[in-house]
Amino acid sequence: MKKRVIILGSTGSIGQNTLDVLAALTKEWDVVGLAAGSRSVELAQQANAWRPEAIALTNTEAGRSLHDALDYAPNVHTGNHALYKLVNETDCDCVISAVVGTDGLPATLRAVELGRRLALANKEALVIAGSLMMPLAKETGATIIPVDSEHSAIFQALHTGKAEEVTRVVLTASGGPFRTWSIEDMAKASLKDALAHPTWDMGPKISIDSATMMNKALEIIEAHWLFDLDPNKIEVVIHPESIIHSMVEFCDGSVMAQLGAPDMRTPIQYALTYPARKKGPARRLDLTASITLRLEVPDETRFPALALGHEVAHRGGTAGAVLNAANEAAVQLFRDARIRFTDITTLTQQALQDHCFVADPTMQDILEADRWARTEVTRCTTC
Repeated sequence: MKKRVIILGSTGSIGQNTLDVLAALTKEWDVVGLAAGSRSVELAQQANAWRPEAIALTNTEAGRSLHDALDYAPNVHTGNHALYKLVNETDCDCVISAVVGTDGLPATLRAVELGRRLALANKEALVIAGSLMMPLAKETGATIIPVDSEHSAIFQALHTGKAEEVTRVVLTASGGPFRTWSIEDMAKASLKDALAHPTWDMGPKISIDSATMMNKALEIIEAHWLFDLDPNKIEVVIHPESIIHSMVEFCDGSVMAQLGAPDMRTPIQYALTYPARKKGPARRLDLTASITLRLEVPDETRFPALALGHEVAHRGGTAGAVLNAANEAAVQLFRDARIRFTDITTLTQQALQDHCFVADPTMQDILEADRWARTEVTRCTTC
């Protein structure tokens, strides 16, 4: 029998790449659910092509035109709880969680609660609620497989040894568009500059996070929860070529690295087919070409977000929710031309410093911390 998959965030970069992968795996998988935020035209086009039994759109206003664009009659969920309803009411084997930010958190947690395989591209879910999600997965038997290229690489490399044999894991970072820029130049950077990622083709939020290296801060926290790692064992190195996706060092000095062309279809497919490997559409690394693999120590003076990632991984509690929410709010302010690029991390750090920390939070505590951080960042820009 075919396996059934739901894609949360199907119109985004990860979602589109997932559909590309599934086009090569149609004998094994049926797409039974698709979900998006506000891109109703693209969602309708995908639904008409793939014919899932249910679709979801969180933007109610955009959802009004969705029915007219469909050439069949799936179950349609719209509004703030649409993603949750899609996961809760549609039977499936796997949920791809690729919604950027906190919007996908309730649906992602529901997939874990139902014991589904979760292919996780939404790093914010673990950053915000790792203390809730990982124990829940153990309780329900849900399998969480990372889709981020870095965490997929670690997931694969860890299979070559035992947990107690791990000395450290090393997350690689491209360095983003400002890898060689001075702080003074970064302070004057435009939105266009920040979006000009040298290696990966990503959405605007993730591209800006890469430029500040906040994406690595979030990945440090994600790795801590996902692999039950002491934060002191998690390091970051700059690797501009984006060929080494991450590494694991073991106690005997052996370093296991996963290499490949910078193509998100590779970790997406592995999350779907694990533990098997299948032939797929991802680009291959040309090993006959002359390849330079540079590794550089990141400059935390120019990229202070990295220190915040380690701080939050050590503190736990509501710190992750505040870091993520404050950063999201600050990124939006930068996109709206209301703050400078370098203000993103400064405002995020200030919110983290000022918030009322809860060490063992409930979901209500997490959501309250999230709301407070967004309000606080916006308030600080008007003071």
